[in-house]
Amino acid sequence: MSVDYLGRIPNNVNLKDDRRLLRALEEWQPKFLEWWKEMGPDGFQAKDVYLRTAVSVDAQGWAQFGWVKMPEYRWGIFLAEPEANRVVAFGDHKGQPAWPEVPGEYRGFLRRLIVTQGDTEPASVEQQRHLGRTCPSLYDLRNLFQVNVEEGRHLWAMVYLLDAYFGRDGREESEALLQRRSGDRDKPRILGAFNERTPDWLSYFMFCYFTDRDGKYQLASLAESGFDPLSRTCRFMLTEEAHHMFVGETGIGRVVQRTCELMREHKTDDVRAHGGIDLATIQKYLDFHCSVSLDLFGSEISTNAANAYTMGLKGRFEETKKDDDHQLKSATYRVSALDGDRLIVRDEPALTSLNERLRDDYVADCQRGVDRWNKIIRDHGIAAELRLPHRAFHRAIGAFADIKVSPDGRVLSEAEWDAHKHDWLPTRADEEHVASLMKPVTEPGKFAGWIAPPPRGINGQPVDFEYVRQM
Repeated sequence: MSVDYLGRIPNNVNLKDDRRLLRALEEWQPKFLEWWKEMGPDGFQAKDVYLRTAVSVDAQGWAQFGWVKMPEYRWGIFLAEPEANRVVAFGDHKGQPAWPEVPGEYRGFLRRLIVTQGDTEPASVEQQRHLGRTCPSLYDLRNLFQVNVEEGRHLWAMVYLLDAYFGRDGREESEALLQRRSGDRDKPRILGAFNERTPDWLSYFMFCYFTDRDGKYQLASLAESGFDPLSRTCRFMLTEEAHHMFVGETGIGRVVQRTCELMREHKTDDVRAHGGIDLATIQKYLDFHCSVSLDLFGSEISTNAANAYTMGLKGRFEETKKDDDHQLKSATYRVSALDGDRLIVRDEPALTSLNERLRDDYVADCQRGVDRWNKIIRDHGIAAELRLPHRAFHRAIGAFADIKVSPDGRVLSEAEWDAHKHDWLPTRADEEHVASLMKPVTEPGKFAGWIAPPPRGINGQPVDFEYVRQM
């Protein structure tokens, strides 16, 4: 596939040969830039940032690095290479040729899937727009901006699908993606987690680790779609999404590293007086962001998930590696549920349990990162560990939305919850302490006292490289 990198919109989908589509996207482009300047990173639009920019879909060399002002970033439309003779791998259409066009009977359902995914991309930029003013280092500031511009490119990816395949309805949805605002009372973003505040860098790292990891699993499921343009779009998006999770995991790991250093240096668990974030507070932030992200998978039992699978629109994570018939009409799956005042696991139809199966894959993936953070703690000789909360903890969607559950999985009365919730979720005092540490550090090679430096720089550059030029 050839990449046109000379036009106004870089792409590998032959935009120049589709004048109607090109015109629609060129009309949307200035509206996107207006949104970016209004809701993108606040105070840094004129700065030169050392960013990677997608220029290809070749796995060996898909990006180039260089100095870019963010409003001049070359947001493009890139689909992964087509797979020869690709077929639908699951559902009622299993074994049939993958669809190059939208199946008419699934048009509305598929559009909702694309819009919901697309809505998350600008939302996260809006949530993070003020973080640049409190960056712990230029290294972290650059990584924030890299995540932001790639979320913008992911928005472009979804808008391309809407405009290319859904006609007037798609163009109206593209406009609406720029009209909603994260946390707005009248026009909020579609999913709850994307209306939460991200007021500090600990929250940001947690968001990248937990919420962007949900994005990985949603994109991977959509990458299995029988609608081939969606599959190819999501496969390339996953290439960029990996960096976002890296920022989250290594960011939290560096916070844990610095906390452990302060604990050993000052021989105390309470490092607040020494400019650090104590492990108990890190655990509370972990509990909050994990539980909010678990809600993004939806209800444990879902006919919508079953329909998307049966239609061949959204598969499971690594669908083709599953050892079953890929139709699931007679299969069952173990699902967590409430039985009286006890949490149990019981068999449910596999088709309607697809959300829970994806959540299981996600939780197992999250645990691997927590294990790496705990190794940092153990290596410092500290007898403590971080833990994922029970999946029923602090839930607002699904079977556990109306009950109170402790992080270790005990069903609680309202009184018990009220007595202990501040032990598990960030309090005003916790948030104020973290906020008090958010002082900008913008000298190359210097880092805030609450976070350790990374072991290496970006793209072979040294850690003390001027990743964001100050002049």
